[in-house]
Parts: sequence; structure tokens; C-alpha cells
Amino acid sequence: MNIRVTTDADAYVTTLYQRHGSALHRWATRMLGGDWHRAEDIVQEVAIRAWQRPMDVGPMDHTARPRLLTVAGDLVTDGHRTRPEPPVERADEAELARLAVPDAADQTLTAQVVMGAMGELAPRQREVLLHLYYLGHSVGQAARALGVPPGTVKSRTYYALRALREALRERGVTAC
Repeated sequence: MNIRVTTDADAYVTTLYQRHGSALHRWATRMLGGDWHRAEDIVQEVAIRAWQRPMDVGPMDHTARPRLLTVAGDLVTDGHRTRPEPPVERADEAELARLAVPDAADQTLTAQVVMGAMGELAPRQREVLLHLYYLGHSVGQAARALGVPPGTVKSRTYYALRALREALRERGVTAC
């Protein structure tokens, strides 16, 4: 192992980290699906590699960040390839059947809660949701049935789903 102890390399890495560390960490976090702990590990590994082999450019050079992001991307990719798959938990057939099919009481209660929340929507919002989700119409079919342009159907659907989500949240129902 070739370890170098020079203040120039230390100063280089310190400046590099101060200038690019936050951007590297944000980028790695996004690449890792929000896992900021693993992103910290990636940034540390990039810093170690920069300390071991200082680039031929300064930390203020415009090519430093792209090079660091490339190294970080390679580390993320390599880590993904070598990371073992998590063990698969197996459930017995009875447990799978019980989890997969809600009973009649669950379905009835869910329907009552959703219908109550639908009752709080504006009539136009309720109407567009009925066409799209209960009758299974496409946006074009719903637009023809309602006598409005497709863009209006999309807009009403957006606001209707937002209002329905809030009405369900008020009733204590949260998304899975």
C-alpha cells in the first residue's frame, strides 16, 4: 500500500471536499435511491482515492467535479453489482392467501370510507372520477361523455384525486 503523507495532498483533498463535497453527496444520495448513509460512504471513498492519487487538476478547476462524479458513479455501480441480494422471506400458502384476499368486511368498510370521501368532492370532480375509475373510460371517452375537452378531464382528475386524497387522510386513511 502506497500511503503518502504530505500537506499538499491533505490541503488538496480538504479544498476539494469543501468545494465539491455537498454536490457529490447529494448526487450519490439520488443515485442510491435516497440512502444517504451509503452516499456518505461513497463520498468518503472518493475523497480517499483523491488523497491517494491527486488529480492533475486543481480542486477549483472546472473539470474536477465531473471527474469526481464519474468516480462516485463507478463506485455506486460497482457496489450495486457486488452487493448481495437480500434474502427472500417465504410465506406459507395459507399466509399468502390470507394476505392476498381482503375479507368482505374489509371491502365493505373501505367502500364506505371511499364513498364518504367522494361525497365531499365537487360534483364535477366526482363525475370525472366515476367515469375514469369506476366505469373504466379512457380520457377521450370521458371527455366525450362529459362534453368537455380531454385537457379538462385531465385537470379535473388531478384536482379530484388531490381532494380525495386529503378527504381520506382526514378520515385516517393513508396510502400504502
